[in-house]
Amino acid sequence: MDQTSLLATQLCSFFIILFHLANSRADLPGTWELLVADAGIASMHTVVTRFNTVILLDRTNIGPSRKLLPKGHCRSDKNDAVLKLDCYAHSILLDLQTNQIRPLKILTDTWCSSGQFLPNGTLLQTGGDLDGYKKIRKLDPCDINGSCDWVELNDVELTEGRWYATNQILPDGSVIIVGGRGSNTVEFYPKRTNGAVSFPFLLEAEDTQMDNLYPYVHLLPNGHLFVFANTKAVMYDYTKNIVLTVYPQLDGGPRNYPSAGSSVMLALQGDYSNAEIVICGGAQYGAFLERSSDTPAHGSCGRISATQPDPVWVAEDMPYGRIMGDMVMLPNGDVLIINGAMSGTQGFDMASNPCLNPVLYRPNEPLGLRFMVLNSGTVPRMYHSTANLLPDGRVLLAGSNPHVFYKFDAEFPTELRIEAFSPEYLGSDKASIRPEILEVPETVRFGAGFDVVVSVELPVVGIVEVNLASAPFATHSFSQGQRLVKLAVTSALPDGDGRYRIGCTAPPNGMVAPPGYYMVFAVNQGVPSVARWVHVS
Repeated sequence: MDQTSLLATQLCSFFIILFHLANSRADLPGTWELLVADAGIASMHTVVTRFNTVILLDRTNIGPSRKLLPKGHCRSDKNDAVLKLDCYAHSILLDLQTNQIRPLKILTDTWCSSGQFLPNGTLLQTGGDLDGYKKIRKLDPCDINGSCDWVELNDVELTEGRWYATNQILPDGSVIIVGGRGSNTVEFYPKRTNGAVSFPFLLEAEDTQMDNLYPYVHLLPNGHLFVFANTKAVMYDYTKNIVLTVYPQLDGGPRNYPSAGSSVMLALQGDYSNAEIVICGGAQYGAFLERSSDTPAHGSCGRISATQPDPVWVAEDMPYGRIMGDMVMLPNGDVLIINGAMSGTQGFDMASNPCLNPVLYRPNEPLGLRFMVLNSGTVPRMYHSTANLLPDGRVLLAGSNPHVFYKFDAEFPTELRIEAFSPEYLGSDKASIRPEILEVPETVRFGAGFDVVVSVELPVVGIVEVNLASAPFATHSFSQGQRLVKLAVTSALPDGDGRYRIGCTAPPNGMVAPPGYYMVFAVNQGVPSVARWVHVS
């Protein structure tokens, strides 16, 4: 074969490879859609409410956003480096049905703050920077036509300033606030007489990068807390302020802010005695200190049965090294890992190489077969981005602002677009087995039996699950208060006209499902319904 023919053959092979690569990407599961082209703000903190609205929240001291407050609602802010009289919104309410947006007014700085829903559905929001350091705020959610807005509490404040802290609702409906920069303590809302309580574990987990910030906190079904910071973890009895278990150290480097992996507690099910924690990704130690945006992230994960005797970490590897990835519990018990970058660390302008492919983690598959690469997005979601499960089973993506202020002429600009990612279970080929909830109580009590009535196009084969999903406070690659509880159910019994009646038993207590509002999904062969909101008490 002459050189010209050889070159032609090589070029042909090259284009065939490109063709197959392009098609393999196109055939990957999952679809993307743009919901809002310009939300006006880049969301640092995001929550979904029982009114099927979304509260998005940014810092307040960043100068102008791209969304004005209503006329006459400007605020004075002596701490703002750019605007002392600020007429711009830094929080918005998004309606999921119409994608309509209404600006909200927040007064004190919410940079790197924390939050959690209270049992009555009120959003509690705590801490921040500067004038927000000790601040407690509330918002009683409403639909898009309501007038709900932020309320800053003046009669009570945090005992210690909380910046980069984590909130977790407890079995009695109170909230524990854990850690924060320079705060190796915990405290509670409503406030308790002992104020802030020393928690030495946080100091023990600190390093020169302060990799103990935004600790991963999960309420275990035994009523104690699993707390992870840096590479260390403990089981913490917050009622007696004692550490009950010191878990083995997780290899692979630091995992919390600023080295930013992520964590979930897998679905609670069966007799609810076992709780498995998964922690994935993170930056290499030193990347933050050296301000290195090109140091490769690691892709290792650890999984541990936190409530079993002599627990050990089981190591797994993601398809990509990833920092700042969000781990979202899906209604069927799988975990979506989305957003983030493959190089660098958290911090302003300190990451590169965005990781555009989500990954599905399937916890019930054998070790080594649990990860599936999904269809790539096009919008980098890096520092200060969020991911939240929606009642229709999609995942909302918002934010990404790797700069001190809003900046649009950069390689990774401030991101004002809001997107939704639809997992494979929402594909048109699954429509005939997707259940619809027709009847469900508005309120269920712990341990009580109740019925859920669903319809399905094709006859039901096997068990239809009924699963409760919390609405967590998503920020900085960790969803505070995230939880999925699989209820004990009977077989789906035909109830006429394509309807099926499922007998369910509510969670036994607040240790399994803290009181509050949950999205209730019926799940048929891994495909979830649109959720209905139920109050568990």
